[in-house]
Amino acid sequence: MGDQTDVQHTAQSAQTVPDGSLVGIVGAGTMGIGVAQCFAEAGLPVVVVDNDPGALASGPDRLRAGIRTAALLRRGARQARAGAPAPRAESLVTWTAELADLAAARLVVECAREDEDIKEGILRELDRLCGAETIFASNTSCIPVGRLGSFTGRPDRVIGTHFMNPAPLKDAVEVIRAPETSDLTLERTEGFLAHIGKHALVVRDAPGFVTNRVLMLTLNEAAAVLGEGTADAETVDRIFQDCFGHPMGPLRTADLIGLDTIADSLEVLRRHTGEDRFRPCPLLSRLVAEGRVGRKSGSGFYTYAPQHLVGRGGADRD
Repeated sequence: MGDQTDVQHTAQSAQTVPDGSLVGIVGAGTMGIGVAQCFAEAGLPVVVVDNDPGALASGPDRLRAGIRTAALLRRGARQARAGAPAPRAESLVTWTAELADLAAARLVVECAREDEDIKEGILRELDRLCGAETIFASNTSCIPVGRLGSFTGRPDRVIGTHFMNPAPLKDAVEVIRAPETSDLTLERTEGFLAHIGKHALVVRDAPGFVTNRVLMLTLNEAAAVLGEGTADAETVDRIFQDCFGHPMGPLRTADLIGLDTIADSLEVLRRHTGEDRFRPCPLLSRLVAEGRVGRKSGSGFYTYAPQHLVGRGGADRD
C-alpha cells in the first residue's frame, strides 16, 4: 500500500503543474544551466536570466553539451522519463539579461552566486516584477531560506530547492521549508519537481540545511589534510572511494562544485552559526585567490582538459 500511495501522491502533485507553465532560472552558471535543462527536457518553457554577456553567449552551447551528456548516461526508464528529445528541449529555452522577462513565470529558481547581497537584490526585484502567485525557489547552498524570504513581500511563497550537481542526473532535491513557507508553496514545488522526475527530500530551515552543513566541513577538512601534506590529492580521494564507496572522493567533488562556491558557502555558514570551524582552510583560500577554482577554471586540486571549462555566470546583478 505504501508504494501505491506514493505513486498516487506523485501523480496528483504532477497534475498541479499546468501545461506550458513558464519557469524562470536566474543565473547561467553550471547549476543554472543544469536546472534549466531539467525543466526543458520535461517539456516546460524556460527563461534563463544572467547579466553576464559571456555566460549568456556560452549558455546555449553548454546546454546542448549537457543534453548530449545526459542522453549518453541515462539508461532505460530514466531516459524515457526525461521527456522531450534534445532538439525540442533546446528550443524551449530563452536567454535574456532582463529579470522583467520572468514576469509571467509560475516558478522562478534562483541560482545566483552564494552571496547574500546579490540574492537580496535579485529577490527584491523579482518580488516587484512577478505576479503574486509566483513561487521563488532558491538553489542556495547555505543561506537560511527564511532570511531570503524576508527580502520579499511573500515569504510564504519562498522555498529552498537545493539541486545537486549535475542536476539532470540527480534524482533527489533537498527542499528547504522555512517557518513562513506555506503548505501550498510546498505542494506546488513538489509538483514541479515530480513533473521533471525528481523527488523532494524536505528538511527544516537552518544554515547549510543537511547537505552542506555536513559536506562543506568534509571538503574543507580534505583540503586541510592535503595542505598539511598528510596525503596527496589522489590518495585522499582513493581512500574515500575504496574505503567508503564514494564515487569521486572529496577533492574531485570540490573541483566539480567550484572552490569559490565552497569558500563562499563556508563563510556563510561561519557567519550564520558563529562557529569558526567553518573558516576556509589556508589551501582552499589560496587556490581561490589564485583563480584555481576547479573544473570551470581548468585547475583546482586537479588539472582539467579544456573541454571541461564552463562559464561561471551567476547573475551578479547590481
